[in-house]
Amino acid sequence: MNLRHLRIGTRLAIGFSVILASLVLILVVDNVLSSRNRQQMSQGLAAAKAKSTLAASMKTALLEGGIAIRNIGLQSDLSELEKQKVLVKNQRTRFLESRDKFTALGVSADEQKILQTVTDLDTQVDAPTKEAFKMLLSFNGEEAVKVIATQIDPLQQKSLLEINRLVEIQDQAADALSIVAETSGKRLTLVLFTFGGVIVLLGAAFSLFMTRSITTPLQEAVQIAQQVAAGELSHHQIAEGSDEISELLNALKDMNDNLFRIVSEVRQGTDAIATASGEISTGNTDLSSRTETQAGAIEETASSMEQITATVRQNADNAKQANTLVTSASQFAIKGGEEVGKVVDTMNSIKESSRKIVDIISVIDGIAFQTNILALNAAVEAARAGEQGRGFAVVASEVRNLAQRSASAAKEIKTLIGDSVEKVDAGGKLVDAAGQTMDEIVTSVRHVADIMAEITAAGQEQSAGIEEVNRAITQMDEMTQQNAALVEQAAAAAESMEEQAGSLARVVSAFKLNQAQGTRPAIRTAAAQRVSHATSQAQQGVLSGAAGKLVKVLGFHKD
Repeated sequence: MNLRHLRIGTRLAIGFSVILASLVLILVVDNVLSSRNRQQMSQGLAAAKAKSTLAASMKTALLEGGIAIRNIGLQSDLSELEKQKVLVKNQRTRFLESRDKFTALGVSADEQKILQTVTDLDTQVDAPTKEAFKMLLSFNGEEAVKVIATQIDPLQQKSLLEINRLVEIQDQAADALSIVAETSGKRLTLVLFTFGGVIVLLGAAFSLFMTRSITTPLQEAVQIAQQVAAGELSHHQIAEGSDEISELLNALKDMNDNLFRIVSEVRQGTDAIATASGEISTGNTDLSSRTETQAGAIEETASSMEQITATVRQNADNAKQANTLVTSASQFAIKGGEEVGKVVDTMNSIKESSRKIVDIISVIDGIAFQTNILALNAAVEAARAGEQGRGFAVVASEVRNLAQRSASAAKEIKTLIGDSVEKVDAGGKLVDAAGQTMDEIVTSVRHVADIMAEITAAGQEQSAGIEEVNRAITQMDEMTQQNAALVEQAAAAAESMEEQAGSLARVVSAFKLNQAQGTRPAIRTAAAQRVSHATSQAQQGVLSGAAGKLVKVLGFHKD
């Protein structure tokens, strides 16, 4: 029988019920045995008392009968003789009744022998007694007395001796009964003690069994609690039964399982945090290195932009001067057209102006060449900057195209000026065609003036755009410095988080989960990726914005 399926209250009730039932059983057995012993003693004592009384009655009957017989020998009166005869008869009847009652109570072999002997003696006394009565009726008293003395008295003495033996047997039986009663009392006491001892042993065994059925699960519960307190969470035994302790063990098992799950999740979390912090620290280190490299590239870019700015400003100044000169040439050409009479002087002026224009165009051609060289340098620097310099490569390409277009325009102007010089030379010879030539010159000069105006406007826009690019690069440099500071702060925070994760991992490692601990996942954490990606995006956004502005500013206006 599995007591774990019984409630503790039920088990305790069963235990107390068994003890009470044992006590009741002992009392019942004691009462039954005591009653039986008392009944046997009462019956034995009653029988012994009755036999003693009957034995005494038989003895009295014999004594009184013997006295009556002896009195017969002394009587001379017939009436008295009859009385004594009746008395003898009554005493004999009394004796026989007592004997029969005695026999009815049950007799032993000795008692039966004695009773038989007394009966035989009484039978033997009957004949001498009748003979003595006859003698007395014949008035032969002496012979009657002689018969009484010689025949009846010895027989009665023998009868009395046998009756005395019977009385002694009854006394011995009473004494034996007392001894038997004492022995029975001792035996009853021994039986009760033996039975009580067996009951006590059975009760002790049952109590021990009941106690162990309660204390053993309690010890298991205490052991589980101690294991949990020591950090051992590998105990997963399921308690069998439906009692309170089984419920307690199952509750402890559920608590142990929940702690196992929580500690497992915390341990995995600490491992992930430690891995993430290490990777963030590594990512911050890489990001710091890239930020320093990028800061150097930005400084070089800023230096190149300063050179481009100076060159563009110079181009703008030269364009202004060329525009002024072209304007003057236009005015001269107009005056030459109005004053045909002064064609020679005007042509000389045009020659002089043409020479100056040639010089200016040479200067413009040199500026275009230098711009082309600077664009090549910018393209080289953009190639060095890699992905971040792609915008600068586009800008450098556009600047180079602008320089080529400027050189082409300068060559065109130079060609026009050459034509003008040839026409001036021919003008001296072809005075008649001076009007037509001046018209062509005026048209050409106006066209040059338009071109120079466009060049001047483009130079001014380039100068303004370069200023904006410089401001953007300055802003990007500041952001790079801020990013470097943020990277240092993130590195410090990652190091602190890694230390805290290690401390937490050491605390959680105090719990023993009895399972294989896997290696930490070697993956790049989302936090580190977000930090690096966000920083790169911010810097690329600034670079793209600056490159866009540069492209917009340096873009050439089509004719």
